[in-house]
Amino acid sequence: ILSTNVAETSVTVPRILNVIDTGIARISRYSHRSKIQRLPIEPISRASADQRKGRCGRIAEGVCLRLYSELDYLARDEFTEPEIKRTSLASVILQMASIGLGDINRFPFVEPPENKMITDGYKLLFELKAVDEKNNITKLGREMANLPIDPRFAAVLLYAKQHAVLDRVLPIVCALVVGDIKERPFGKEQQADTAHRLFAHKQSDFLFFNSVFDVIYPLFNKSKNQARKWAKKHYLSAMRVREWLFLVEQLAEQLDYKITQPDGIMPDQSKKAKDKFANEYQGIHEALLVGFLDHIGIYQPADNNSGGDFIGARNKRFHIFPGSFLFKKKPNNVVCAEIVESSRVYARQVAKIDLA
Repeated sequence: ILSTNVAETSVTVPRILNVIDTGIARISRYSHRSKIQRLPIEPISRASADQRKGRCGRIAEGVCLRLYSELDYLARDEFTEPEIKRTSLASVILQMASIGLGDINRFPFVEPPENKMITDGYKLLFELKAVDEKNNITKLGREMANLPIDPRFAAVLLYAKQHAVLDRVLPIVCALVVGDIKERPFGKEQQADTAHRLFAHKQSDFLFFNSVFDVIYPLFNKSKNQARKWAKKHYLSAMRVREWLFLVEQLAEQLDYKITQPDGIMPDQSKKAKDKFANEYQGIHEALLVGFLDHIGIYQPADNNSGGDFIGARNKRFHIFPGSFLFKKKPNNVVCAEIVESSRVYARQVAKIDLA
């Protein structure tokens, strides 16, 4: 069994008597300078190493082979750094302000966050108009805090409702909250890619979710089992699709919005087919820009030294993620839902936009 660090805790697999521990993991870290969520490979803590060792000692004696020295183990931190010290605090600050917990700098956290992370959180909330110049929560901020999602997504939905594009933007935002609904099983990557292209849009990854929603939601209302089989047939995670559609219904209720029943027709991908989103494209992406204005990128043509990538806010450079439908295209301007640094800095969920 090959596993990520998810298996460090709460997992007992029968007849596992040997564990090989590489001693490393990808740790999610938010950079307040670049506004990028990084996923660097780092040495794990001693506590994590002991948890990994424990996987082979649950039901019988076992052996743990560590691919690093005992001196290396002893020199490591005792515990993994708390998540509150390595993530964006905008959502925490907004919720605290909404329920009247006072100044976050004076709150008795068990592990207090750094001041620079608090400042960054307030900056984002100010950009989203959730707080004013004095860091007091606004009327819009209170509306955003009532939605159980990230402030960026809440700002997008409230704008979409105000500008009559909520029917299209709601499925997109809920899909981004849940995570990628696509699956690419090992050995069936080509079949999965072919199935996903049936719903692809030439200019926007976001509209993939609308195309899927228009077909599966009527099925979901008719029969949950039919929707599950359809999702599996089209290489979509049935569990995440179910979570996605339930979240759409939950947020629609909170926003006092009645979901328009889609037509249930598969998208036409022929060359002569009309773009069903042509009249709505601008409105949908204007709403998305409300939450992701700092995730705009301008294409930089390649030269001898650099280029062939996009340059965004604060001069951060990034590439379109290979899993994007726009990966091989070079639009002049794009907006993305997420910028993540792993082996390279990648933009995920990308759409072409016009800055004119």
